[in-house]
Amino acid sequence: MEIKGVHHVSAITANAKKNFHFYTEVLGMRLVKKTVNQDDTSMYHLFYADEVGNPGTDFTFFEIPNAGHTYPGTSSISGTSLRVPDNTALKYWQERLTEFNVDHDGIMRQGERNIINFRDPEGQRLTLVSDETNQGVSGGKVWEHSSVPADKGIIGLGPTKLTVRKPDATIRILTELLTFKQTGSYPNSVSGQADILIFSTGEGGTGAEIHLEVRDDLPQERPGRGSVHHVALRVDNNDELIKWKNRLEEIQLPNSGLVERFYFKSVYFRDANGILFELATDGPGFSVDEDVEHLGEALALPPYLENQRSKIEAKVSPLYTNRSH
Repeated sequence: MEIKGVHHVSAITANAKKNFHFYTEVLGMRLVKKTVNQDDTSMYHLFYADEVGNPGTDFTFFEIPNAGHTYPGTSSISGTSLRVPDNTALKYWQERLTEFNVDHDGIMRQGERNIINFRDPEGQRLTLVSDETNQGVSGGKVWEHSSVPADKGIIGLGPTKLTVRKPDATIRILTELLTFKQTGSYPNSVSGQADILIFSTGEGGTGAEIHLEVRDDLPQERPGRGSVHHVALRVDNNDELIKWKNRLEEIQLPNSGLVERFYFKSVYFRDANGILFELATDGPGFSVDEDVEHLGEALALPPYLENQRSKIEAKVSPLYTNRSH
């Protein structure tokens, strides 16, 4: 039983149309699945990723039109990073973000890596991280129709940052339950705050890290548009996921039990700081119900929701994602 890395990150948007434009046109990611939140089918669930939505490349969004402003704080998934091939790609992105009037901080160092911190139009806290020195989990492949050149494009998810007030409970989950080890740290950009701790699992590298920030100067986060709902971690297959579910029950940690998401299977649980973790299988993937060439163009529903299609389509606003539009 080993966690292989980050599987996906799911965040909140208040406007699917503007979200689709930013992540596909500005960031050059591919919409690999346009579906709905299976727990509330009145809202879209959009998956942006590499060319086919390989595990570890998916950044997903729930559309909640009335979502309020996010007030950043603790007990939060406070940063999502996106991998690019190398330092040269980061220079390209610095120019591109400026060209598109995206709020960013320019190239800087984070430990041994070059990064760019930036915000999407809703204030989503994002980081581009260079894979120049990566020797761990390999990235995905940029879609051939991306608005960004293949040698510069986003190739997957990098480290996920958690912000907590009391770190011990989260550290125990990462190191005693999950298979993470503390492998380093780097200075916090906020003066007077402790170094940010790096936890790594599996093959390690940019695609297999959680960064833990301790803040004693912030209230608990009030989430809204531009916040992250949960982080999912990679489990090899269904048999292994069952073992993880059993392990959660052994230590009496409340969890969702096995959840069928059609594109993968999952188990959800929270740590004592309120961080929502998901364990998700690598397969079967997003081409299980759509041709690879046409991923994300139509509203995809798993078989157990198909009989509700007309009702679901009536509730969600039209979102044109076909490349001909």
